[in-house]
Amino acid sequence: MAHVTIQDVARAAHVSLGTVSNAINHPGKLRPETLARVRDAMAELGFLPNQSARMLAGGRNASFGLVLPRLDHGFSLQIANGAHSEARRHGYGLLIANADEDLDLEQDYLRYFMGTQMSGILVQPLTGKDWSPRAGALPIPVVYLDTHSDLPGYFVAADNVAQGRLIAEHAISLRARRIAVVGQAEDPALARRIEGVREVARKYPDVDFQHLDEGAWNLARDGYMIGSRLAADPEDTRPDFVLALTDVLATGVIAGIQDAGLAVPDDIAVAGCDGNPLAWSGGVPLTTCAPAGYEIGRRGVQFLIEQIEQQKEARAAAERDAEAAVATTSRESTEDPCHRSLVRPFLLARQSTVRTSGGTKPAAQPGLDLGTYL
Repeated sequence: MAHVTIQDVARAAHVSLGTVSNAINHPGKLRPETLARVRDAMAELGFLPNQSARMLAGGRNASFGLVLPRLDHGFSLQIANGAHSEARRHGYGLLIANADEDLDLEQDYLRYFMGTQMSGILVQPLTGKDWSPRAGALPIPVVYLDTHSDLPGYFVAADNVAQGRLIAEHAISLRARRIAVVGQAEDPALARRIEGVREVARKYPDVDFQHLDEGAWNLARDGYMIGSRLAADPEDTRPDFVLALTDVLATGVIAGIQDAGLAVPDDIAVAGCDGNPLAWSGGVPLTTCAPAGYEIGRRGVQFLIEQIEQQKEARAAAERDAEAAVATTSRESTEDPCHRSLVRPFLLARQSTVRTSGGTKPAAQPGLDLGTYL
């Protein structure tokens, strides 16, 4: 079978070579009917774009790379969904890599995506207390997701302080008097949620807030053991509200309380905090925050597009006038090199904290379409 070229596609679709090129690299620039005609010609002829040749010629791969730490958490899947939707809207593809909680593998994928000349990279890094963004200039735009930093770079994250504050305020609104906060604070995101809880605690000194610094964020069995132990406390001393720093822990706490013979929320109300739909399969619908991952992925792509457009403007200025390039560089150097975007939380009040039979129904958030988050 003869090799099919871009010229063959142009002839079959009755368009110019530039139109075929746009169909491959910038489909958003074409009218839908023109794009459909070119793609039909490609399919009929069996044409496959030669990305390797294109990159050797100095072009960019019209795709973004996304490196996730895991694929077993709803938050990361939402990030992928939001990033994919926004990338397609701008005419880019999205390639997803799973680092599988392995820092070396994460770095391997970052190098691979840079080597294949992706147009940009999104990364939800494996973070710890000493994490910092990669130092020095990078060859392509990079955006860090689900992490905070004051160092130069682009960062998009959920407002974890506000998440903790929101759930704590919900507990106060339900007249909780003894609130147990469950979860280890070693993870930076969880530490920020605790910070938000403490902001609320300072406003209500008559409410007993107790932080149990135990329970791995991703182990429901840890939550189960904590829930069982709390349920065994005397009624006049046990918590009337458990705020788990993750939804996985919260589902375990609920199971532990129920197996001990108590009811949720009648005896002890329980809420999660991170909006992880993969943890919502329990028998009691869980109060938590609306999932933020979709919006984080979407804003991450917008940050990549912003960087790409800035690079285009800088190149155009350099080509027009060397002095303009110097002026542009000087102007950019005075701007804040740290670009941050925080996704604000929404409360999802469900049956794990709010009675639905003969009492107050869970409050709906006006204008909140959960379908955009899941």
